Amino acid sequence: MPGETLNVSPPPHASTRTLPRSLLYSIFARIGGWGLDTDAFETLRASYHRGFLGKAIAYDNRQTEIPASKIHSLRWHPVRLLSSLDRPYYYGAKKKYLDWVASRQLATGRYDLVHSWSGDCLDTLRVAQRMDIPSIVEIPTWHRDFAEQVAPHPEPPHRNGRTAIARWKYELVLQPERSIDEYELATLLLVLSQRSADTFRARGFPEHRLYYLPRGVDVERFTPAPKPPPLFRAIFSGALIERKGIDILLDAWHRLNLQEAELWLLGSVHEEAKVYLQRFARDNVRVIGFARDVENYLRQATVHVFPSRLEGSAKVTYEAAACGLPQIVTREAGDVVRDGIDGIIVPAQDVDALAAAIEHLYRHPEIAAEMGKAARERVVENFTWHEFRERLLGAYELAMTML
Repeated sequence: MPGETLNVSPPPHASTRTLPRSLLYSIFARIGGWGLDTDAFETLRASYHRGFLGKAIAYDNRQTEIPASKIHSLRWHPVRLLSSLDRPYYYGAKKKYLDWVASRQLATGRYDLVHSWSGDCLDTLRVAQRMDIPSIVEIPTWHRDFAEQVAPHPEPPHRNGRTAIARWKYELVLQPERSIDEYELATLLLVLSQRSADTFRARGFPEHRLYYLPRGVDVERFTPAPKPPPLFRAIFSGALIERKGIDILLDAWHRLNLQEAELWLLGSVHEEAKVYLQRFARDNVRVIGFARDVENYLRQATVHVFPSRLEGSAKVTYEAAACGLPQIVTREAGDVVRDGIDGIIVPAQDVDALAAAIEHLYRHPEIAAEMGKAARERVVENFTWHEFRERLLGAYELAMTML
């Protein structure tokens, strides 16, 4: 069940679970806003309203519900002086600075639980281990080894650079070993989907140290449209990149050549997508670009299509389901969709299967309508932010018993 530990039997001393007294939370994001910023805000609400939020460290604060005194904002951090560096160096420097600040905060001894994200917290976890403080690390996608196979990061410069500057820049880059070390140090890992959990199992990771925590969605903001659109409209929402399957979707749509149908592409257009947009161009393909009011576009669609190769648990699958849309997704996109009930699950990178699924819902609008209704019911019952916060508290309770 969502939010339960993945192990079959409860861990030792489960009956003595207790919430922490003071939580330290750190994240390479903002508190409040869009995307991951929303996840961070909802996470903090769980501890703040239960009275044990000690301090959150983040790169900005864009909400007012949680007092600013509880949030250490790094908005004007000194690493901004390095912003002229290429992204891998600047990105790595910012994450390591966040980790440095959090590790120093944890070392004060004011906290009895730390919660952070993979790639953000190696030094913090070392402090936690030294001080016998339980720790939780959230995994955004999969085990680093498997994620690198699907979407490899560019090779970093060699450690033995020709100049001192080259060697210094190398030290800024986040190396894959950093995440692996974090996995070993953390008391408990939060995985967002069963597919993510599988990648840790394949590396022999202990089952009792994995906790399944799917995301949530605002079911009052994301709601179904009063009536279906006048024509069949498929929508893709997310960054237009190969990792999310935009190349597969455009290929499938081009092969189908459906009449009285449109494909809307909602999200930032990355350079790698432009070649596919040109190759598979059609009059009924509309590139919308990035938009904050995602729900207004989802409500105008018939089906959401998201053939991703790699995700933790794609937030748009929750949003589309809340808007009453049937979905065509891959198993790699997360666990929101149940095959044949509220959508269709296709193998990743299978153009033929994706095209067949789209055509099936195009030919059978009554099935699409039934699936959309089931999708809305599923998120209302299982994936509200309230449900997310309650499951998160369960993770905190469990971590407190594991040292």
